Amino acid sequence: MAPLIALIAGTAAARLAGLLGVDALDGWHSALRIGLALMFVLTGSAHFLSRRADLIAMVPPRLPRPDLLVTLTGVLELAGALGLLLPATARAAAAGLALLMLAMFPANVSAARRGLTLAGRPVTPVGVRTALQVVFVAAALAVVFG
Repeated sequence: MAPLIALIAGTAAARLAGLLGVDALDGWHSALRIGLALMFVLTGSAHFLSRRADLIAMVPPRLPRPDLLVTLTGVLELAGALGLLLPATARAAAAGLALLMLAMFPANVSAARRGLTLAGRPVTPVGVRTALQVVFVAAALAVVFG
């Protein structure tokens, strides 16, 4: 739920800054880029900090080197967040992040089906996770096509 909160709060705060006179944030498109960037800084940093072991456990067992995959996806999320902040690369970054989210979604399904717990709590159920994924991918696509 934290990524959704980061997306909504970051977008709202950026839009408010735009309404208060920050020209670079004057519009929903630029505000959404900020919200997505904040979300991906949050999720990307988890690949290296407190949730790393949980994320490694989420990787489907048939995939090799889960630790390397978690590192790679974390780097891509952080690079994508940076790309969202630069107007010249924002659309490409958002497209890449949308594809990355789609590629990582099976790990969420696998974790739910295996009944994993993360930080002592069950992983997000597949239905809820699917709804969240739709929101996140739609936000990225709104940046791509907006």
